[in-house]
Amino acid sequence: MKKFSMVILLLSTIVFAGCTGGGTNSNFCGKDIEKIIIGIDDEFPPICFHNERHELVGFDIDLAKETAKRLGVEVEFKPIDWDRKREEITSGNVDIIWNGLDITDERKEYMIFTRPYMDDRQIFLVKDTDKHNIRSEGDLAGKIVGMQAGSTSEDYLQRDNNLKESLGEYKTYRKFNDMLEALENDEIDVLICDELIARYETKNNPNHFELIDAKIDFVVKMAIGFRKEDTELRDRVQEAFDEMVKDGTARKISEKWFHADLIKSGI
Repeated sequence: MKKFSMVILLLSTIVFAGCTGGGTNSNFCGKDIEKIIIGIDDEFPPICFHNERHELVGFDIDLAKETAKRLGVEVEFKPIDWDRKREEITSGNVDIIWNGLDITDERKEYMIFTRPYMDDRQIFLVKDTDKHNIRSEGDLAGKIVGMQAGSTSEDYLQRDNNLKESLGEYKTYRKFNDMLEALENDEIDVLICDELIARYETKNNPNHFELIDAKIDFVVKMAIGFRKEDTELRDRVQEAFDEMVKDGTARKISEKWFHADLIKSGI
């Protein structure tokens, strides 16, 4: 009888060890989650940024807060170096990456995702369209181009060797605001960045930057990223997000930040 009990105890230990997500307060095998820690870039308006009162606000911040509320858990937003997403999520420093995160093959190596909730594409942002005469991808030849390190913009460039080799130079920056400052100071000629971010920036600073509405065949899908083993947390977040889409809450958040419903239907 004692031997049988020991076997049952050993099997139970193995099962629960396999369910443990690791990291911050995480055991997702049917147990309540006390807190989720979300990795963010806190200088990425309108997705995530600090307002004039230094409050953390933004499109994905609102979505994440509403999701946490529906799950009945506390949420903590943790600024990370966007170029170190792999280390942050796999080490357990954060539970989720939710900050305009695009699904890429490279990220699939170490993350699982919710279904995409928004599409985005890459676009050009310049200080003066007349000065550099940039109207299309072909006009980037010989130009100094900037982008955020570890971003989809960098993936876009790295996958096209002909384009990369045609550039005069390309520079990467840790923060989006660093890129804008470099563009403002004429350290670079053009930025490659997400269309959503570029449109928000030109709307709020029409006298500083101009958006080049050139067609770039590189549409990406935004989703929420998790450690590979955290399937239960991913599924619970997906369920809460689906409810937000169904009852119109996600649409209202999108309209608040973009004046349009950009949430993908059929989620």
